[in-house]
Formats: sequence, C-alpha cells, structure tokens
Amino acid sequence: MGFVKAVIREMPDGRTCRVFPFHISLEGLERNIICRDDDDCDRLVKVLAISARRKNVIIIIYAVVSNHAHVAVLAEKYADAHAFGEEVKRTYSMIFRNKYGEISALRKTDICVQTLDTDWYLRNALAYIPRNAYDNGAQNIADYKWTGFRAFFRIGANAREQNAFPVADLSRREWRSIFHTGDDLGRVKWKINSNNELIPSSFCDTDYLERAFANDEAFFYKCVGGVNQAEMTQKLVSSPRMFKPDADFLKEVNDLSTRWFDTGIRDLPLSKKSRLLPYVFKTFRTTVPQLARVFGMDRDYIRMLLNMNAAPPGKEKK
Repeated sequence: MGFVKAVIREMPDGRTCRVFPFHISLEGLERNIICRDDDDCDRLVKVLAISARRKNVIIIIYAVVSNHAHVAVLAEKYADAHAFGEEVKRTYSMIFRNKYGEISALRKTDICVQTLDTDWYLRNALAYIPRNAYDNGAQNIADYKWTGFRAFFRIGANAREQNAFPVADLSRREWRSIFHTGDDLGRVKWKINSNNELIPSSFCDTDYLERAFANDEAFFYKCVGGVNQAEMTQKLVSSPRMFKPDADFLKEVNDLSTRWFDTGIRDLPLSKKSRLLPYVFKTFRTTVPQLARVFGMDRDYIRMLLNMNAAPPGKEKK
C-alpha cells in the first residue's frame, strides 16, 4: 500500500482540516542572488515560518540557498499553497529592499507551486529539497544550517537544540527584533537556539515526512542520496515555467490525467476535465487556445471555468 498523502492536521488558525502536500519554489529565471550571507538565509527561514502561519499552511521541509528557496507544505487547497508562496515573496522583498535599498532584486523571482500527487513524486520532492544545500557548496547536507533536514529522525538533537528557548516566551519587542515582524507569536511552538536561529524540528511537520519514508531513517537517506537532481529540477522548477509546443504539453497533461484519474485526457468525461483544467492553467505556462486543443473543450467554456470575463493580455496568443 502506498503512503496516504492526504492527512488531517490542526492548522495555524486552529481549525482541523484535511490537507495535501505541495512543493513551492521561489526562483526566477535569471536566478538573482536573494541571500547574500547567513543573516539573509536566517531571515528568509523566519519569513517561511511567519508566512506559513499567516496563510494557514504547515511546512514539512525547506531549503534556502543564495539564489532560491524550496518548501514542501501541507495545505487545504492549491490556492492556499500559492498564497503562502506569494506571501514569502512579498515579505522577504520588503526586508531585502530595506536592507540593501534594491527595489527590483526579487521582481523577476516568481512562485511555482506543484501538487505532489503520487508517492514517487512526493518522496522524490521531499528528498530533493535538502539536496539544494549542495548549491551553496555544502559538503554534507546535515551540516548546512538553512534546510529542515536535521529536524528528522532526531538529526541534530544535540545539547544546543535541547536547550533552545521557546519563541512564545519572548517579549513583543524581542519578536520584532529577532523575527522582524509585528505579528503576535505568543502561541507558536517554535524554538530558537543561542544564535536566535529557528530550530527546524520546532516548526516542521516531522511526523509527515517520516511517515512518507515508512518511518525508516535508512530509506530516507537512500532517497536523499539517490534522487535525480536534474530530473526533479526540471519537473518542479523549470518545466512549469516554460511554454511548450502542443505535443509536449499534451504528453504532460496526459501524464497528469493518468495520475489523477487513471485515464488519459482524451478519454476523460467533461466533469473530470473541468476539475483538472484550472490546476493545469495555474501550474503551467499555457493559453486558452492551447488548453482548448489539448483538452478538446470549447474556448468560451474554458474561460467560464477559469472565471475569465475577457481574455487576459497575452493569454490568447496562438
């Protein structure tokens, strides 16, 4: 039996919901430097935690490097995962602008959200994320501070983390100083170490990741060591941002349809096509005419499904 990807969780807003896993990348095609030093990395990790709380998602694992970030989250729906990514970009852009006086550094850095809808996709994404530490020259992932890797299977359970201080016990002034936020953090379960860095195990869903790897530490290590980095970068980051010819786009949509419904796109009933189409429109660079050709649906009906009163600029190019 495969791993059950959807789980019930208590969310940051206190509600109990059925949630699903998503991968979010913060990475522009020009790959601008967004973290120039450890202080920037620390700030971006804290922005991830704060943004997750604001947008009601749960972080599973993350990685922050000089020119991009990756996060896997549990969210009730795609829109929540996307809102989280946009909040990270908005908040960190303000911090970056205030620190360096640069307005456009993150302008071409965009958000890409992918649903992790199969066991293979999920496990490979969760293993791929911490491997991004190698992009910053790390020799050992476990020694790189700016990923959630050491949160799992008791990695990094050393004296420094055992003596960590609860964020909820800090004063409002300390929250502003350490987290650069006016948010009330009086109820969070986060902890910081003596350097005021967030302890990954205090805000990552360790239970979810460990269950995804059958609670087997060796299996997790094997997957991290064996993941095809280039393949996952293409699937999670590069491919969704590229406009594809009809033949290539049809193949990707057909694969997605088969994963979701065990049926190719051409054989799907209209009701299931209508469920799949908005997700494809949000996660791939495409147009209404191309969607009509690949899905075999009427353009006006597609616009109605996508809540388009009129075709947005650039979306009607053939």
